[in-house]
Amino acid sequence: MRRILVTGGAGFIASSLVDKLIQDPQNYVVIVDNFLTGSPDKLPEETPSNWKFIKCDVNNYADIAAIMFSHHFDYVFHYAAVVGVARTLKNPVKVLDDVEGIKNILNLSKNTGVKRVFYASSSEVYGESISYPQDEISTPLNSRLPYAVVKNLGEAFCTSYHKEYGLEYTIFRFFNTYGPKQSTDFVVSKFLEAALKGKDITVNGDGSQSRTFCYIDDNIEATTKAFYDNLYINDVMNVGSDVETSILQLAEIIIKITNSDSKIVHCPPLKEGDMRRRLPNLSRMNEVLSEPLISLETGIEKLLASGKFGTPKASISALK
Repeated sequence: MRRILVTGGAGFIASSLVDKLIQDPQNYVVIVDNFLTGSPDKLPEETPSNWKFIKCDVNNYADIAAIMFSHHFDYVFHYAAVVGVARTLKNPVKVLDDVEGIKNILNLSKNTGVKRVFYASSSEVYGESISYPQDEISTPLNSRLPYAVVKNLGEAFCTSYHKEYGLEYTIFRFFNTYGPKQSTDFVVSKFLEAALKGKDITVNGDGSQSRTFCYIDDNIEATTKAFYDNLYINDVMNVGSDVETSILQLAEIIIKITNSDSKIVHCPPLKEGDMRRRLPNLSRMNEVLSEPLISLETGIEKLLASGKFGTPKASISALK
């Protein structure tokens, strides 16, 4: 049986990962989270029984050490972090505290026989790129914000621990993943909630800043296949979509799909943190996946059908 630790496992992406991992009876998954940004309602159902939750702060060495020394994990998915542009800009010192968690996980992994650490990095490490698409090797990293700096530092810790101690790693750089378990303060859910209530959708600046939106199922399919098939060992993989969508276009698409009367209202651009463009090179992710990526429109329909927002103004059948 594979013994797997998932940190931050009550958060959006990590809890979705857990749901997938526990479908395999050969996996025993221990979930840790301190509920700073995660939530108990994102934990799995009572069955199956091949998982366990322990409330824990990975930034506290004694707290996480007791768990790792007692379980002797084979694999660790380190997803615990303070996330969200607004949240991280308001709490820059708390973001820097996550460096301790990274060090704790890697030190304990190399001392307890962990075979590989899977580290959740972010597209934010690219900063304002000078070339597109943003690829894992040749594109320079241009981190400025505390969150991006910490993610970049985490990547450096992974590569350094491999060189020094032989600890294997795989780094996932996530690009704007969305889905039913995501908090409503992120852009897709925020716009959908406003549209379904007929409220104004506020867009920072002129809305020309672009992102690529990845539905959670594609994220989980890519990362778990990399895990099971032993792909990109001691390497990096972008995880996202390669269809570029401006924030203004996103608002327009959501209004159309929901048949909403909402108006788009422009407010002043953010002073920092709202990068102009995101566009990943997905050649590595596409090698992992066997099916085409879920389109933004289909992903939004799946999100509406999930019941996350209650009963939509338009029937689900009308959204297809």
